[in-house]
Amino acid sequence: MKVRDMLVLNTIELVRRHGVAGTGIAAILERSGVSRRSIYLNFPHGKTQLVQEATRAAGDFIDQQIATALQQPTLQKSLDAFIAGWKEVVAGSDFTAGCPIAAAGLARSSEPEIADTAGETFTRWRDAITTSLRDHGIAKGTARALANTILAAVEGAVVMAQAEKSLAPLDDVHRQLRVLLNHHVDRPAH
Repeated sequence: MKVRDMLVLNTIELVRRHGVAGTGIAAILERSGVSRRSIYLNFPHGKTQLVQEATRAAGDFIDQQIATALQQPTLQKSLDAFIAGWKEVVAGSDFTAGCPIAAAGLARSSEPEIADTAGETFTRWRDAITTSLRDHGIAKGTARALANTILAAVEGAVVMAQAEKSLAPLDDVHRQLRVLLNHHVDRPAH
């Protein structure tokens, strides 16, 4: 694996667990096993550039997971797949890791460029979910609002699951989002 890729992957893992502010150069170097010089050779603008690239890479990976979930035959099965993926991430890390994009988004006050990258990623996810909802017959305005609701509910449930060391928030959100989807499915689009 290339040094650049090692730095990006290890930064993603640290941001998922500690947030942007809690992910320092020393921790990235220790986890990656590379020299300090390697960071600046690959990321001349330092930590901000590295975390932006890590946010993009994580976003691209999750884009693929969302696309796979959205290929399910029904919206409910797509939701099932999306929630199952997050449950696996959270439980698989013993509740220590969450969404690196959410963590990057929280860096607005200290690292606005990183938060901007997270915002672009959330927009892509919302747009993909909106398109799927529209493809299943949900009206345009409703589809966009529902996509935002799904993302916000799931991302919030991931944070709550970590904090509570319990999958119950994801289970609750899953049940309630299924009710919401059922309400909108098969209604005429306007």
